[in-house]
Amino acid sequence: MRPSVLAATLLSLTLFPAFGAPALRAQEAPSPSGPPPASDAPPPVNQGGDVETLNVNVNLVNLYFSARDKNGFVTNLHKDDCSIAEDKTPQTIKNFTQEKTLPLTIGILLDTSGSQEHVLPLEQESGATFLRDVLTPKDEAFLISFDINVDLLADYTNSPREIKRAIDKATINTGAGTGSVTGNGTPRGTLLYDAVFLAANDKLRQEAGRKILVMLTDGGDQGSQENLKTATEAAQKANAIIYVILIADRGFYGGGFGINLADTGAREMERLATDTGGRVINVGNNGKKLEDAFNQIQDELRTQYLASYTPTNGKADGTFRKIDLACGKGLKVQTRKGYYAISASDQP
Repeated sequence: MRPSVLAATLLSLTLFPAFGAPALRAQEAPSPSGPPPASDAPPPVNQGGDVETLNVNVNLVNLYFSARDKNGFVTNLHKDDCSIAEDKTPQTIKNFTQEKTLPLTIGILLDTSGSQEHVLPLEQESGATFLRDVLTPKDEAFLISFDINVDLLADYTNSPREIKRAIDKATINTGAGTGSVTGNGTPRGTLLYDAVFLAANDKLRQEAGRKILVMLTDGGDQGSQENLKTATEAAQKANAIIYVILIADRGFYGGGFGINLADTGAREMERLATDTGGRVINVGNNGKKLEDAFNQIQDELRTQYLASYTPTNGKADGTFRKIDLACGKGLKVQTRKGYYAISASDQP
């Protein structure tokens, strides 16, 4: 955490007063995991007698992951099918479960900058449908929009109707003629990295259970005080998985069908998603593809596993530990790439 930068960000962005993570759930001390592509995680809900929650063992590292082969997601894996190495040192898997019922916290990050004007209605409809289908009474979601500001449009709720009302009220904000600037005097454009940082650090870091951010954007950032590294780091410390749905308004980019989203930050979005255990889904400006993208994310959430281990390197020295998780030949495993061994004094 960087208090001075965060404070400056909070002062310069248009946020609801209560942007900090509300105590809606019992909070647990996160594991000593962190940034690049993974980090501290919540305690696994297992039925074995050897379960150790993060309250008992802050060194427990939790990995949420999905596995697929050429036919789709694999749902019959067992502990003995998988292996974990930390910095190339083999680790002992302590708990291994398939997480279909563990509470889920979802943050929807909605790009409302000028480049999204003609695709915003598609995002509103598909996003509301996704939350209606995914949320159960024990889950929660929140909604943040980002453009020249970062706005909390809906705080934690398990009501799809509340989220839909908030999504429907989202509007494009280009700030034309307002001369809006960030705290460092830089012209604002699309505060994408600030939105990710604030959602991960202020909303998700102290939450337990599965945590994901779904971001709908063309991937472009302009004017953020945070950057790719610090935004990724915040997500990894929160043990949040980021899914990026790349969606763009062809008209904004000069019309035609040759939009090169790589020019708008797609490469950075690929790193952001992959490093946190998520992925990028490119839908162009196609409503059917956007619907399919949300369905893919739903499928992944329904087939996730949780593997946990206590690292052989017990030093909480703040270093990044690289994780390699394998579950057999021919299987593609999607999970975070590592974590930061954060000491208890540095936990939120």
